[in-house]
Order: sequence, then C-alpha cells, then structure tokens
Amino acid sequence: MIISRQLTGLTLAGVLLGLSCSAYALSPAAEASADIRRTAFGVPHIRAQNERGLGFGIGYAYAQDNLCLLANEIVTVNGQRSKYFGPDQFTVEQRENRVSDVFFTWLNTPQAVDRFWQAQPGPVRDLVEGYAAGYNRYLAERRKQGLPQQCQGEWVREIAAQDLVKLTRRLLVEGGVGQFAEALAGATAPQATADIRQDAQAYRLAEARQQRFALDRGSNAVAVGSERSFNGRGMLLANPHFPWVGGMRFYQMHLTIPGKLDVMGAALPGLPMINIGFNQHLAWTHTVDSSKHFTLYRLQLDPKDPTRYLLDGQSVPMHKQTVTVQVKQADGQVVPVAKEVYSSQFGPIVQWPGKLDWDNQYAYSLRDANLDNDRVLKQWYAMNQASTLQQLQDSVHNIQGIPWVNTLAVDDQGQTLFMNLSVVPNVNAEKLAKCSDPRIGTQMIVLDGSSSACAWDIDPQAAQQGIYAASQLPQLLRKDFVQHSNDSAWLANPAQPLSGFSPLISQDSQPLGLRSRFALDRLGTLNKGPLAIKDLQQMVMDDQVYLATQVMPDLLKFCSADPGADAQAVKPVCASLKAWDGRANLDSGVGLVHFQNIMQTLQAMPDVWRVGFDPKDPQHTPRGLAVEQPAVAKALREAMLASLKMSAKMGLDAKTRWGDIQVVSSGGRQTPIHGGPGTLGIYNAMQSVPREDGKLEVVSGTSYLQVVSFDDKGPHAQGLLAFSLSSDPASKYSRDQTEAFSKKQWSVLPFTEQQIQADPHYQVQTVREALEKAGKVAAQ
Repeated sequence: MIISRQLTGLTLAGVLLGLSCSAYALSPAAEASADIRRTAFGVPHIRAQNERGLGFGIGYAYAQDNLCLLANEIVTVNGQRSKYFGPDQFTVEQRENRVSDVFFTWLNTPQAVDRFWQAQPGPVRDLVEGYAAGYNRYLAERRKQGLPQQCQGEWVREIAAQDLVKLTRRLLVEGGVGQFAEALAGATAPQATADIRQDAQAYRLAEARQQRFALDRGSNAVAVGSERSFNGRGMLLANPHFPWVGGMRFYQMHLTIPGKLDVMGAALPGLPMINIGFNQHLAWTHTVDSSKHFTLYRLQLDPKDPTRYLLDGQSVPMHKQTVTVQVKQADGQVVPVAKEVYSSQFGPIVQWPGKLDWDNQYAYSLRDANLDNDRVLKQWYAMNQASTLQQLQDSVHNIQGIPWVNTLAVDDQGQTLFMNLSVVPNVNAEKLAKCSDPRIGTQMIVLDGSSSACAWDIDPQAAQQGIYAASQLPQLLRKDFVQHSNDSAWLANPAQPLSGFSPLISQDSQPLGLRSRFALDRLGTLNKGPLAIKDLQQMVMDDQVYLATQVMPDLLKFCSADPGADAQAVKPVCASLKAWDGRANLDSGVGLVHFQNIMQTLQAMPDVWRVGFDPKDPQHTPRGLAVEQPAVAKALREAMLASLKMSAKMGLDAKTRWGDIQVVSSGGRQTPIHGGPGTLGIYNAMQSVPREDGKLEVVSGTSYLQVVSFDDKGPHAQGLLAFSLSSDPASKYSRDQTEAFSKKQWSVLPFTEQQIQADPHYQVQTVREALEKAGKVAAQ
C-alpha cells in the first residue's frame, strides 16, 4: 500500500486501524510491521517498534529495489550456480561457477552456518529473520505481477535466515580465503586425478583480483575535529570505493526503532544494519586496512604420503572433506560431482601453480582469522546504537567483530577517532622472524607449518583465540583530524605517528599511497585554518590527479626538449599533455588518457624518480621524473608511442573528452562518470574496464558518499549513492543518483521527522508480516 503525502492524517489513521484489526487474531510475536517512508531518490526511512519489524521492513524495501541482485547472490553463497546456470559460466566477479560452488559449499557447511547462528544475540536474530521474511513477502507479491526479466527462473526462491548467514560469511572472508577460491577448489594431491581443472587463465584472473582488492574495495576517509572544523564540532567525509555490481554493492537506508535506534547510512546486501553512517551524535566510516587477516603455512609432507604432514616430527594425516556440487550437464540433466578438499590443523590446503605448489615435499595451508568471527553483526548493531564516541570505541574493543577494515569516527563534541581494530592473526615480529622465510617478504605471510611453535599466539584478552587483543592494535583520538586511504596506520595523523607494531598489523617507514599524500596536502598540515563542508566535498569532486602535480613539469620539460628520432610521432601526445587541465573531470581532455598510459609504464620502473622515497619526508617523496636518465627517457618515448597506438585503437582524437570515454550503463543508457584510477592519486578513485566499443565501463569506485557535520540540534548530512539505489534497470531509482553524481550534485540526507515528512517526494508504505496469516485466520 502506497500512501502519498497528500493523504490526511485521519485517512492514514483509519487505514492503519483497519490493518491492525485485521491482524487481531495473531499472536504478538507474529505482528511484525514497519513503515517504509521514501524520500528523494527513493531512499527508504524504515521505522518499526522492534527488531523483527525493522528487519521485515529492510528486507521488503531491499527486495523492492534489488530483488534479482539478492536472489543471484543467494544462489552463489549456497554453491548452486553450476546447478542452475552450468559449470562453465562465470559469476559477477569473473569466477568460474564450478570453482565458486566448490568454495562456497566448503565455506558454508550446515555446521558452520549453525555455529554462527547460535552465537547471535536475540535482537540480531530478530533482525535477520525479519529481513528474510520481508524479502519473501515482496517476492510473493512480485511473483503475482511477474518477476523482473533478469531473474525469471527456478533459482529465484524464498530465503531463510541461514541464507543471510551465508552471505555474511562470504563478506567475512573477502579479505582472506575468499581470494583463494581457485586455489582451494583446484588443490589436488600429487598423483591424484584433478576433478577441477587448473585453468591458467582462471589463476591469472584470481591474481588480478588479489592485486585489485584494495582498489575495488578501497576507501578514503577524513574525520575533522574541533580544532580544525568550521564550527568546532566533528565533521566526517566517508568515501568508500566498492563494487558497483554484485554482492558488495551498498544500499542506502535510514533505520529507526523509537527510543532505541535512529541511524542512517549504507549497508551491504543482506545486512539488516548500517555499515557506514551516522546517528544523532556520531558519524563513522570504514576503509579497507593494510593489516593481514590470514597467514599461509608451508607444510613439510611425510615422504611416504603427500596427504600427511610432519608436525613436531610426528606424521599427521590431513583432514579430508568431500564437497559435493550439483552440476547441470549439456543435456540439462543435473548430476552430483564430488571434490575432495584437504585441510591441516591450520586450515584448507591451497594450490597455486608456480606459487603455492603441492608436490611430494611441501603443501600450503591457509588460516583465515575471520572464519571464526561470529561477532560481526553484533558489532555493527552495537555501533549503530552508540550515543557517544566512547561507547562506539568500547564496543569495538570488547566485541572485536570488524573483519578487515579500519574505523574512523567523529562526534558532535569535536573529537575524532581512528581505529585499526580488525581481526588480525597474533604473530609478533619475533615469531615472524623465526617462523618465516625472509626472502618471501611480508606481502604474503608464510609460516613454518612443521612446528607448533609457529602457531598463532593466544591472548586471553582477545575476543577470539589466535588474534590480537584490541589494546595491542593502532588507535588514535585527536581533536584536529585523522585520515586514511588504505595505507598502514602509520600516518593517520603525521603529528602523532603510529609505529612499532607487528608487520601483520601495520608497517611504518613505507611509501604512502598517492591518495593519502593528496589528503594530507589538502588538509594542510602547514596551514591550520578551519575546514568547511565544501572543502571535504571538493577533495572528491574536483577530481585532481595528484600524481600530475608531482611529475608534469618533467614530462613537459621532456616534450620541450628534443625527444629524439620520435619527436614528430610523439608530438600529439605532448600537445595533449600540455592542454590537459590535470584533472579527471568529464570535460578533461585526452591528455588524461595519455598520462595514465605513460605513468602505468613508468611507475613500474626502478629508479624512475628524481627524488626517491625518504621515510623522513613521506608526504613529499618520491617525486619528479628523472627524464634526463637515458633509460627513463627511452621508456617514456616508448610509453608515448604505445599510448598513441592504444588511443587510436579506442577511436580517440584531440577533441575527445574523459566523459566520452568513462561511462556506466543501465537500461540501455549510459552516464558519463568523472574520476579515475586511484593509482594516479585521484581521490575520487574509479576502476573501469575496456569495452568492445573503446569506452571504459565503471565497475567499482566511489560508491556511497557522505559528509556529516553537527550543531546543537544534531547531524547535518549530504551524500549520494553513486550507482543509485536500485540494480533493476526498469526502476526509476536505477539511474537518478548516478546522474546527480555525474553532475556533482550532492543531496541533503533527511534525518529528522520534520525533514523526512517535508521532502517533496515523501511517500509511506506500511508493511505487515501478519497480513497474509490474518487473512487465513479470518477465512476459517
């Protein structure tokens, strides 16, 4: 039932009274209900009297906007893609269905799902069960009208709380074993017959996903305190960079239980609480951290049997688990296919040809700290309810449920907080030195699996065995600012460096990413003047290419000198670089494309910088290009020529603008998107992939944007969901915010009842779980 704002209060009261009377015969436990009030861009403000009702409203609203998306993700996390779509098709993440199914069947066993569910407190269970019921209610209603074209099939079904647990467990391992799905599904004992073929291309894609993890799921965040904000209160910029499609696509909403909960922001699919958002007194966000959330163990195998390993000199059998996946054949028949997954006491065996080989001498086992994290939903719900910064910090300290992200927060009193408090294996520097091969480095931690002394340490103060206690992790409380853009915790604020931690937690004296350097530059560590809301917005929206400020003088110097035999050939590139405005705006010229191509080549070169990295000046080094060096000049000329060739293939010319190239498609229409690669120091980081027509399609990047400030009356928020609320191309909410983002038009986020009801797009829908059951009771 949709009730427009024009209805009188008397009419609305009469409708609601009729609904409550019709459900009178039901027990109170069954009478979950919610008001879904939508404002501009369809943003739902969901209000209920309890968690069951709130979950019901969330699930119903989410299904209205993203029914097919969630249905597809449910098939994935249940390991049923091969059953419905065939084994050789690919997931949204470009993972082969058969691999995906083996991985998720292994991950989400009934026992693991039940253990997670039993650990949930009552209010969280009510939220999750309500969500499933709300989704199912809308699914039933939509079936009567006809399902959307993209999800018409037997794979679309009602869901249960356990399906949402499986989605949550997928989220947990994104920073760990989830990056090794191919390596787990393809692991085969020596001399055994491989039942999952080891496709070299699949591993190349997997490796690319690993390398892109912090880019596809990166983020920027700035928390400004009383000493730097325009009004002496807290101010927060949240700028997560997350996928624009699939199971990590944010959803914007506002959740209210009168007297208990009032929080607005964004959440990932299937989660009935806010991940990034604000309430009356606080605002917070997350950034993907650089901490390690898993370690590998190199197992020394028993010479007599490669499925046994030596631990403290004793031969120990690997555990063998049979994973069975239902696979659709070419003739349409579905047959069971079994896969043996082996594990040591540390975790599953993973095999990556050429990197992590399983031969007769060694095998590799992966231990993921988040596999035992059953606290994540409780954690976010506690954060949603916190009314002071101390309460928020205490909840993270005590629960330790944050999986693989940092937390930055502000309050209305002008305090800022940075917490690198995620789930990190308890391996200190001394143990790392003793148990790992120093030649491997710390990019991927590989410990000695032949000695129990190399197992993770246990701290009785930690919420989970084998992880660091919160008190041992980096955190910073300040009144000027803290910031983060996916580097270590080291320079969240340069005035108070965070150092001396285990390399698994945070590493200092390492080069900063360009987005961090850009942020510190903008925050003006030399100029201590006040920061306004527009300053934080412009950090994202002016699309400055920070790397260009560091190298463009040298590029132009190279162009103005004699480039050698190729002078005439590279002249168009030099002309475009000179004309380029140094930004990634829609009207920025083709010089941006050439700059990106050139720097992608040069950044991979050793000794390319005029001034190398100096740990004593990390904010300003490295910088400059040593174009006077013959090797650098040669590489630069070759990169220019290659860029010309590539741009010609894409059909670009001197008149081409960035908005002609980078787009996102929906419903047969495309919207130009500003921003660009974060590797160039573009704060508004965008990941896009080439299309056959020469354009670039955005797949991830700036997703949910919010800037929150406070005054005596509470929060004032502006924001956008860059890819819009709905993933259904037929929805009127599938492109509207994307177009606003393209035009750099922020939206006020209505939070108070007065703001919500005054919104010109206001409409309310009351949904009740009991309606259908009430009708059956009445019919009897």
